Formats: sequence, C-alpha cells, structure tokens
Amino acid sequence: QVQLVESGGGSVQSGGSLRLSCAQTAYTYGMDQMAWFRQAPGKEREGVAALAGDGIKYYADSVKGRFTISQDRAKRTLYLEMNSLKPDDTAMYYCAAGQWRRMTTVQALAVNEYKYWGQGTQVTVSS
Repeated sequence: QVQLVESGGGSVQSGGSLRLSCAQTAYTYGMDQMAWFRQAPGKEREGVAALAGDGIKYYADSVKGRFTISQDRAKRTLYLEMNSLKPDDTAMYYCAAGQWRRMTTVQALAVNEYKYWGQGTQVTVSS
C-alpha cells in the first residue's frame, strides 16, 4: 500500500518561495500518477499540479508559471517548487497517488482520480 508523507510547508511573505516534498515510503505497482492538491478553509480540495507516469505534467491555471512539479524516482520523492507565492495560495497541501493512465488536464487534477493521500502540510502566505 502506498504511503505518502509531506514536508516543507511553512509561513512566507507574498512573493516568497517554498519547496514541498512528498516521500513515498511504500509503493504499489501502477500507482505512478502523482499530484499535489490543496484545500483552504471552507473551500473544496483542488488540484494544483500532477505528474503522470510518462512524465507529462499538468498544472492548474492559477499556478502556471509559478509552481513546478518534479520527481526524484530513485528517492521516490515528489516535489512542488512554489515561487511568487500569493496570499491566495494559503492552504493545506496534500500529496496524492493514483493509477496511471492517459488523462486530460481536468482528469489529472481531479480528486477522484487518486486513491492514496498524505496527511498534508500547511502553507501560509502573508501579504
């Protein structure tokens, strides 16, 4: 069973940067669709960025050009580099893993495509 542990969250000022990490401590064959989601208080969980098993990357429009998803397969660690952070980026950020298949961007950033979730790491951006 896949186990995911996020780290790297914190508090930064607007315009700052953070790098989130997600360590995959166990692996299930085929669970190669990885993604970052976030959830702000009172809002639904939303997809931020996804990385498919074939290397294709997907981004939400709100983070394009500012966030970068990457993976170190040898270390089984997923990253989210976040630059030019805004107060609207404040949320709990979650790492997720799901079954890899060909997807559209909408599918790749959909909650129901992912079976395994981490506990989350808080990101707070102050103005």
